Amino acid sequence: MSQDDRIARLAQQIGSLAKKDEHLLLKETEIADLRRKGACELHTICADFVASVNRHLSPAVLDLAPLEYAPALFRESGVNLIQINAQGRIIQIVFETPREMLSTEKFRTPYILEGEIRTYNQEMLERVQIHNQGLFFCIEEDRNVWRYFEWRHGSTGVLNRELLVSLLERLVR
Repeated sequence: MSQDDRIARLAQQIGSLAKKDEHLLLKETEIADLRRKGACELHTICADFVASVNRHLSPAVLDLAPLEYAPALFRESGVNLIQINAQGRIIQIVFETPREMLSTEKFRTPYILEGEIRTYNQEMLERVQIHNQGLFFCIEEDRNVWRYFEWRHGSTGVLNRELLVSLLERLVR
């Protein structure tokens, strides 16, 4: 293969990368809007989970804080908190804006919000044992999605109702 052929092939690969990464070229106002939407989406996931469990309980036992969430409640600078309480068994979700507008510092997929999912109960607190996972609102080609990262095992996935079910199941055993 000649030098010119290699250069042409390299140029074609670079052009493909630019097209592939086009979705990452967002303006600051677009990022701020996506962050607010991401925070609301996270609250919706939690609220739907709490409602689905409470439908099977009488009286309702799971509490969600804050009970309602709107884009105006998102703190661009500072920590945001969503908490699910099942009689002292806590799923606590904290998230904030990363230092960079679009980051890959702590997670491979580009993200615009970062945080943790913490789970604990009284027994775990007495042993100073709080389970936590990384949490990232990722900007992907075809969608924006909340992803968790299990620090101990290196596993990752989408934050959804099934994840919340498994986290709460561990706390109530």
